[in-house]
Amino acid sequence: MGHIDVVSEREFDDPVLVEGFPGVGLVGKIVADHLVETLDTELYATVHCDGLPAAAAYAAGDRAVTTPVRLYADPDSDLLILQSDVPVSPDAAEEFAGCIEGWFREESVTPLYIAGLRADRDGEAGGSPTLRGIAVGGADGVLDGLDVPVPEAAGLVSGPTGALLAHAMETDLPAVGLVVDADPQFPDPRAARVVLESVVEPLTGVDADGESLETHAERIRRAKEQLAAQMEGGEENVSQAQQLRMYQ
Repeated sequence: MGHIDVVSEREFDDPVLVEGFPGVGLVGKIVADHLVETLDTELYATVHCDGLPAAAAYAAGDRAVTTPVRLYADPDSDLLILQSDVPVSPDAAEEFAGCIEGWFREESVTPLYIAGLRADRDGEAGGSPTLRGIAVGGADGVLDGLDVPVPEAAGLVSGPTGALLAHAMETDLPAVGLVVDADPQFPDPRAARVVLESVVEPLTGVDADGESLETHAERIRRAKEQLAAQMEGGEENVSQAQQLRMYQ
């Protein structure tokens, strides 16, 4: 049976969790990795859930190994970060949601689930990626006061992030979905910056230095290209949003 192994006990006051499962543009992955690297985060818990790849992750300059899916906490704010080093299936994501459902309720956690919407942008001339907000379980108020409009067209969120949102809807757990235009072929630091600056920073009060994502965009793309290549051909394991075409 799946479980979360808490390795650093601490108290939270209505925390926000940023989800970083790989998806279109690797937006959530880039956001989560950037937060873990930029803030003075500490490992909060390791995730052990059925369906997750049986693998051991390790970091540069450290002999310790850990699980490929982990939770980090920022000690100066009520911010939790889900970091994943591997693509996961929707079934594994749903199992993860079941693992943490009780803990979410107990700690009043509000997750921010991130999905990239495939969009072609013409370099810098393409403008800033558009971000949209959706919510379930009465979490609409989380987006009040933020520069996050409602979707301009009907759509569908699939893959791991879709499974997490579906689980939240079925169990009436508060959750926010962030749908952002993202490059369908390459890791997209620009889309990640929009999520950071429009939602994560104003909501949590952290200074995540989103500007550095574009400053080091090429390095970030190179670092993430191997993961992006692993995800090709495995559409069911890719978190993504897509517009639905309606005909009358």
